[in-house]
Amino acid sequence: MKKGFGFYTKTPLILRIFIGLVIGVVIGLWIPQASFVTIFGTVFVGALKAIAPILVFVLVISSLSSAGSGIGKRFRTVIFFYILSTFLAAVVAVIGSYLTKATIPLAQAVEQSAPTGLGEVFSTLLLNMVMNPVSALINANYVGILTWAVVLGLALRVGAGEKTKEVLSDISNAVSKAVAWVIQLAPFGIMGLVAASVGEYGLEIFTDYGKLLAVLVGCMLVVAFVVDPLIVAIALKRNPYPLVFRCFKESGITAFFTRSSAANIPVNMSLCEKLGLDREHYSVSIPLGATINMDGAAITITVMSLAAAFSQGIEVNIVLAILLSFVATLGACGASGVAGGSLLLIPMACSLLGVGNDIAMQVVAVGFIIGVVQDSLETAINSSGDVIFCATAEYREWLKEGKKLPF
Repeated sequence: MKKGFGFYTKTPLILRIFIGLVIGVVIGLWIPQASFVTIFGTVFVGALKAIAPILVFVLVISSLSSAGSGIGKRFRTVIFFYILSTFLAAVVAVIGSYLTKATIPLAQAVEQSAPTGLGEVFSTLLLNMVMNPVSALINANYVGILTWAVVLGLALRVGAGEKTKEVLSDISNAVSKAVAWVIQLAPFGIMGLVAASVGEYGLEIFTDYGKLLAVLVGCMLVVAFVVDPLIVAIALKRNPYPLVFRCFKESGITAFFTRSSAANIPVNMSLCEKLGLDREHYSVSIPLGATINMDGAAITITVMSLAAAFSQGIEVNIVLAILLSFVATLGACGASGVAGGSLLLIPMACSLLGVGNDIAMQVVAVGFIIGVVQDSLETAINSSGDVIFCATAEYREWLKEGKKLPF
């Protein structure tokens, strides 16, 4: 048994995930009654979601309490990259929507609770920031977790002794080790997740609402493989694709199946370590990215709301489209890091275009129908982008210091 476990852990994780993916598709298509397999996916995602809030809280406190000087500049740079890429993603979505004029075959209306405007989004954001830290951990409220972790980390940096900081460092190392154990379950988890999705939806999801789905996927791929690499190329003045492809391989694939930026935080932390990044930097930047770096969410909000407008015969002028890009950017930053988190922000954008709430909620229903593809790719772009821009911000500093980049 020990030899078998050793062989399993020595096999590259990406190969194990691919094997799990293939087995999951086979089970979903030909043995859909084997519902017990789906428990592996539920357990894997549940384990990631359980450990991620603790990881973020402990790592941020430990990192800030012992952070060196000069790290603030890198945080400002990575935040700029996060916001810039999200806005450009919304612009790409506007262009793609205008070129295709995709409409939606509307389904029956559904009842959902959605924000009515940016004011409500900001109100919710502020209330989440001051949520009781214990409640924030229990509810995986990453805005609250980050807020209190930053406050406590800065307070400990001023008032704690070196021994206390060493204890915090040991605790964060222990939590990171537990995360590494959970990630070893990824192949089984992905097998269960794929079997559940394919068993429920089959391959029909690729034909129903096909044009709309094609626009969403096309815009996301343009952002992932053209816009974001262009930002990296301008910032680092070198070929960005080795970094981009590695982030997609090691972060995007896992995020595609977990469909949760929050659940993928441990995976991104591990990748940042492999890339040689400063733990003080990425332990804060990665959780922050899972909250505000939302390229895929901005695309979903923009494309779906414009499709709703086109379906109702509403003409959207260029000024309104630009305004929509800003609204989608701000709204995306308030989207939750869970599966389908961006969909309930669609009515907010629709209201800007003059689309009624009843129609907007039907669009949300369509979003859930195609979510098995849309939300998976959206999360892959969001999560891999967290590492891409975190690395870019730090590598810029490396170049200024004359250090050699690993690609």
